[in-house]
Amino acid sequence: MTDLSIVTQLPLWTFALDTAKSPEKRPDLHTLWQYPEHLPACVTASPSILRCFELLAPLDWGHFPERNLQRNWGQFTIPYAALAAAELIRLNEALPSMKRLRRYLIEHPGFIWLLGFPVQPEAATSLGFNPPASLPTQRHLTHLLRQLPNGALQFLLADSVRLILAELQARQAPPVDCISLDTKHILAWVKENNPKDYVPDRFNKDKHPLGDPDCRLGCKRRHNRAGPSATPTRNPVPAKLVKAGEYYWGYGSGVVVAKVPTWGEFVIAELTQTFDHGDVTYFFPLMQQTDVRLGDRPRYATFDAAFDAWYVYAYFYRENDPTFGFAAVPFSEKGNYKANQRQFAPTGEPLCAAGLVMPLKFTYADRTTCIVEHERGKYVCPLKSATPARRSCPVHHANWKSQGCTAMMPISIGARLRHTLDRDSDEYKMIYRQRTAVERINSQAVALGIERPHLRNGQAITNQNTLIYLLINLRFLQRLRKGRTENK
Repeated sequence: MTDLSIVTQLPLWTFALDTAKSPEKRPDLHTLWQYPEHLPACVTASPSILRCFELLAPLDWGHFPERNLQRNWGQFTIPYAALAAAELIRLNEALPSMKRLRRYLIEHPGFIWLLGFPVQPEAATSLGFNPPASLPTQRHLTHLLRQLPNGALQFLLADSVRLILAELQARQAPPVDCISLDTKHILAWVKENNPKDYVPDRFNKDKHPLGDPDCRLGCKRRHNRAGPSATPTRNPVPAKLVKAGEYYWGYGSGVVVAKVPTWGEFVIAELTQTFDHGDVTYFFPLMQQTDVRLGDRPRYATFDAAFDAWYVYAYFYRENDPTFGFAAVPFSEKGNYKANQRQFAPTGEPLCAAGLVMPLKFTYADRTTCIVEHERGKYVCPLKSATPARRSCPVHHANWKSQGCTAMMPISIGARLRHTLDRDSDEYKMIYRQRTAVERINSQAVALGIERPHLRNGQAITNQNTLIYLLINLRFLQRLRKGRTENK
C-alpha cells in the first residue's frame, strides 16, 4: 500500500508518475475514504465526485480480487476495480453508454485518479496528468466489462450485505428471518425482439440471433387462451392444444430480497441465466448464496406459484424444531388435487378418499419429473391390499374395480407440507405480503436499465446485473447510515 503522506508532501503530478509506474501501490477507495485529508484538490473541489465517493467507498476495495497488474504488454493494465467503480458511477449518474461515461470522467478528471486508472503524467497541466490519455477507449471499456469475472463483482455484493447487516445490528433492528425470491425477464438487444421488424422464424429456438449469440428463447407467461374464447366456434380444437404467450430472446435474473421494517429492502443474492431456464432452477443456487451471506438459513420465505415444489417446502423445514418456519407459496393445482384436499396421517402416509391410511407399496429414484433427483413412492388402496380384501369401497371410488385409489408422490416431508400448509392463516398471509419487497427491488432495477440492456454479450449483461443490484444495496446502506427511513 502506498504511503498516503506523499499525496500531500509532493505535487499531484509527481504522485501520478509514481503510481503510474506501480499501479499495485495505488491506495484503494476505502483506504482513501478513511483518510480524507489526503485527497487532492481535483477530488475535493467537485461535489459530484465527493457524492459518488461517499456512495462507493464503504466497500472493501482493498481485498477486491484483482487480476495481475504486472503484465507488461507495452501499456498499463487497467484494474478491474477501476472498471467496476466506473460502471457503478455510470449507473448511478444515469449515463446511457460507455461513450457518455468516458466523456463524464474526462469532464470530472478527479474520478480518473480516484478510481485507480493508470494516469499518464503531464507536468505542464495543473492536474499533473492527461485525462483523455489516462482512460481506455470506449471500445476497450466495453471489452473489459465482457472480460471481468462475475465472481469479483459477487465479492462486492456480498460485502455490501455484510455492511448492511452490521449496520442493522448496530441499530438493534430485528434479524433477517424472512426472504423473498423472484425472477425478472431481460430482453436481448436483437431485432428478433422488435415486433416492427420482419424476421422469418422469429421464435425458432434453433436459430440464435446474430446480434447476441448468447441469448436464448424463453416464455415470460403462457396461457391456453388465444383470444376471447378458449377454442374456435367452428372446427373446435382442445384448449390444451391452443397455447398463447409472450416469447422473447434474452436472459432472466433471479434475486433474493429481505425487507427491513421501516427502512426498506435490500438484495442478498442474485443470479443471471439465459431465458430458457425455468424459475425453479434459480432456487438452489440462490439459497446457497443466501445461507452463506446471512450466516444461517432464514426461517421464512415467500415465492410465487412458479416455486410450488416439494423441495422448496422441505428446504425450510427443520426436524425436531418446534419453531421452524415455512415457505409461503400459493398452491399450483397440478393433477387432480387442490390445496388442502389431500390429507395425511400423523405418521406421514396419505389418506385415501375414505379417510384410510394408504400403505406404501414401493419406492424408486426419480430423475425425470423435477430438477432434483429424489425418492418417490407409490401408495395404494388400503382395502385392495388388505387381507382379506374388501369387496366394496365405502365412498364408491371410480377406480375401485381396477386397482382402487393410488398416489404417486415424493417421500420427502416437503410433499406433505405442500398439501397441508394453512394458506388461510394470518401467519401465512403476513409472510406472503412480504413478497412485495422483491417487486420493489425489481422496480428499482428496471429504473436502472436492467430490462433492456444495450449490450450484446451474456457475460457483460451478467456483470451489469450484479452491478445494478450492488448499487441498490449501496443506496440502501447510505440511507441506513444517514437515518433515513423508507417513509422519509
